[in-house]
Amino acid sequence: MKRVILVALFAISGLVIAGFAAAADKQKFTGVIADGMCADADHSRMRMGPTDAECARACNEEHGAPYVLYDGSKVYTLSDQKTAEKFAGAKVTITGTLDARKSTIQVDSIAQTK
Repeated sequence: MKRVILVALFAISGLVIAGFAAAADKQKFTGVIADGMCADADHSRMRMGPTDAECARACNEEHGAPYVLYDGSKVYTLSDQKTAEKFAGAKVTITGTLDARKSTIQVDSIAQTK
């Protein structure tokens, strides 16, 4: 009986530690929501619309370019394309987990910043 209790306690403590480790991986990223074709948020080459937001949406819809976050030096693919579309062309802060190997952010939330 004691052995079963000890095993259960170790299992529970392992889950708690794993939960804390997962929460520690959350980061905040700030930048502009652009599209994969104009990833550096310079839409002057494509100019698919009169504004950066309209250009990003057009590149997404007409060319299948994914929405990305451009932070001024790096481009990150976003896991949540539907929410990113709402913020196309805007400066945002994204909370999520970075997969550095794929340069992808697993998005938890997106909020517009000033």
